[in-house]
Amino acid sequence: MLPLTLIYLLSQILGGNAQQTSFQLPLNKLANFTGNTLPNPPVLSIPSPQIGNLTVTVALCAPGPQTPRFILSNDSSITQPGISDLGNGNVFELLLTDGFGNWTGPVPDGGFMSVLNAGRMPFEVAVSDDGPMHEQMENEYPFLGDTTSNQALLFSPAFSRPDPIHPTYPNYTLPPANLSFPTGPSSPANWTLIILPTSSSSLNSFPRTACALSGVRARDVLHVGATQSEGLWLKDENGWRWQWIIDGLTPATNYTVFAMQDSKKVSSPINFVTKSAAFACPIVHSLPFCPSISYAVPIQGPSTGTIHDSSTLPDSVTQPLIEVLTNFTVSLTTFPCGRDQYSPLVGCADCQQAYRRWLCTVFFPRCSEASPDSGNSAQKPVSALQAMEPSATPRSPSLPPFSSAYNALLPCLETCTAVDRACPISMGFKCPVPRFTASSSYGVGYVDTGEEDEEGGGSTGAAQDRWGNVWCNLG
Repeated sequence: MLPLTLIYLLSQILGGNAQQTSFQLPLNKLANFTGNTLPNPPVLSIPSPQIGNLTVTVALCAPGPQTPRFILSNDSSITQPGISDLGNGNVFELLLTDGFGNWTGPVPDGGFMSVLNAGRMPFEVAVSDDGPMHEQMENEYPFLGDTTSNQALLFSPAFSRPDPIHPTYPNYTLPPANLSFPTGPSSPANWTLIILPTSSSSLNSFPRTACALSGVRARDVLHVGATQSEGLWLKDENGWRWQWIIDGLTPATNYTVFAMQDSKKVSSPINFVTKSAAFACPIVHSLPFCPSISYAVPIQGPSTGTIHDSSTLPDSVTQPLIEVLTNFTVSLTTFPCGRDQYSPLVGCADCQQAYRRWLCTVFFPRCSEASPDSGNSAQKPVSALQAMEPSATPRSPSLPPFSSAYNALLPCLETCTAVDRACPISMGFKCPVPRFTASSSYGVGYVDTGEEDEEGGGSTGAAQDRWGNVWCNLG
């Protein structure tokens, strides 16, 4: 099928009156233009919807010396809306932010949009009766698993949240220790990551739209799509994610990551900093029995590479963990799960899930370095790091001693208190008290304040943030 702009150009050549007619924008499809392919006069015709409102979006696809202006009228009698018409109740300007603009409203009899000062700027226009086709998704972020000196484990934003597990009495069956995931979504969201050094000139000069970021082609910019990923992964209850192992990064370098959906919508960016060149711990990920584990662990890398998954970890490491989780599950089911309620908020399935996360987090220590904004200033929280000497006795007895010195990022105390809150009191699970010994083995005061029975109010309010700071290991 010929592109819409080429069809328009052919109509200009073959039809003598074409220059005096506006281009009819299609409904629920993208239309691509440059300044020299616009009609003359540069007016685009907006269709009327079958019912309800329309959303009109524009996206600039390249940097340029001047910014176009888009003036829209939803009154079919105003056929060439201009700047002088602004203030009329039926004429609006699509104000651009980071190269993106949108308008939503009624178009009862069709409308028109003038494009001013376009020059040679490439841009996209979309008209939709089902919400914006272009979008800056302010509350969607890619997710950082962890980094080494030259690698990063990254995830797409979560999508297709699975149904929670709610077993019922009398057949109250909990998931096995070696977890089996439900079937993934049949038509998963199509996400692409764009990764570039934060200092890159491309980041400052290009609009933050999907078509512009897709066009950034430089040696230091990476584009990775779903076909280049490690596949789908259900890391937590938030939903499925694509996951990527990114190689060839530069040590101690700040990177910025955007996630792009269907080449139309762009997430908010995150940042991360690669570890120093001396960082020795490999990343461990894709463990069915510990789905939340996605970080560097003090264990020798596999002979075939520098990253571990469930196929490369030795049985001597994984079997003790699976046995502990199996035994806990058996003990938990001695409580009459589903028949008797020990809480109006949680049940045995919640208990097992919280215990699995805690067990995996303490079983696999996390190697780390000080976060980019960590320091001795009272204004900056310091990562909960614990220095470990070479061949020190590992925290987990089934892990062999590690040959290099490293810093262990302590688990967030909340991984422990989550189990205490979710499990029957008869299980006897207890956490250390913040005012006494908790800080010797956990990061305290980051998510919660550390005060007894008080949730939230920690110094950072989270275990990690979008800027690459990681203060404690939440698993």
